[in-house]
Amino acid sequence: MKTIKGPGVFLAQFAGDAAPFNSLDAIGSYMAGLGYKGVQIPSWDKRLFDLDLAAESQIYCDEVTGLLADKGLAITELSTHLQGQLVAVHPAFDAQFDAFAPAAVHGNPAARQAWAVEQVKKAAVASRRLGLAAHATFSGALAWPYFYPWPARPAGLVEDAFDELARRWRPILDVFDENGVDAAYEIHPGEDLHDGATFEMFLDRVGHHPRATILYDPSHFVLQCLDYLAYIDIYHERIRCFHVKDAEFRPNGRSGVYGGYQGWGDRPGRFRSLGDGQVDFPAIFAKMAQYDFPGWAVLEWECALKHPEQGAAEGAPFIARHIIRVTEHAFDDFAAGGADRALNRKLMGI
Repeated sequence: MKTIKGPGVFLAQFAGDAAPFNSLDAIGSYMAGLGYKGVQIPSWDKRLFDLDLAAESQIYCDEVTGLLADKGLAITELSTHLQGQLVAVHPAFDAQFDAFAPAAVHGNPAARQAWAVEQVKKAAVASRRLGLAAHATFSGALAWPYFYPWPARPAGLVEDAFDELARRWRPILDVFDENGVDAAYEIHPGEDLHDGATFEMFLDRVGHHPRATILYDPSHFVLQCLDYLAYIDIYHERIRCFHVKDAEFRPNGRSGVYGGYQGWGDRPGRFRSLGDGQVDFPAIFAKMAQYDFPGWAVLEWECALKHPEQGAAEGAPFIARHIIRVTEHAFDDFAAGGADRALNRKLMGI
């Protein structure tokens, strides 16, 4: 069995224009001071990282790795959540998602998609240069507006949407394969890959591609009322990244899973800082150890109530407490008597 690496932290929710959150050097020192051992880097944020340069320059990648190593930090994964989202965008969201792309492709969905595809491919190359085994991303969504079908969906709409999603992602997955890196999709409402059934539909269409894997985040399953422990049992062979994020779901007489268009603070289902929600993290970490999860436990901080700096400070010791140092031998080995085939036959009466 493997001991999970960590604690790590996803930097996206902490990056900003003010020190110490405005450069990789400064935010790295800040997070190392809180006890983190790894950082997941948002590849779209040039205050922290230059993806285009990383895809071209081993020298730059070595400099980034060295800068963090001097602080006792490793890179857990790169992230292309924003670029991955743009690989597949339903027209209803065009105006909103233009903000994720350069101004030169705004108002041009085809150009925006082409830019996003190249960005994710560059992330595969950069990940290899950085010595990383996995990459965090989103799938994008073509069918999401139709998830609760009224009026009834036209026959074949979902199948056609997933065919197209797979067509767009298959060449990207091949680039990840060429670079020896797993593409881990965060299974997330708003994405076409938002639960087990949708991941399976996608996996079938990309021919069970070996690089099509999962970023596991239990908070999104709490909000869907999905069994997040059974999910690990079913899909553990495909789980390559792990966001440690808490959530709670407390339905009331006014709203439930869909949230009534309320802000995060007023929804029955909302994200919380670690330890403040309902996620059974001891059970999750036990299953991750049981199934030899090969990666990092990475805090993704999102909370409707708590200040991010408090969440960051509490996150590292919380994760460290839950990481299981796996045993090298069975607890009852002291009572083992060694192998004796004759005794075994005698005990069975044969």
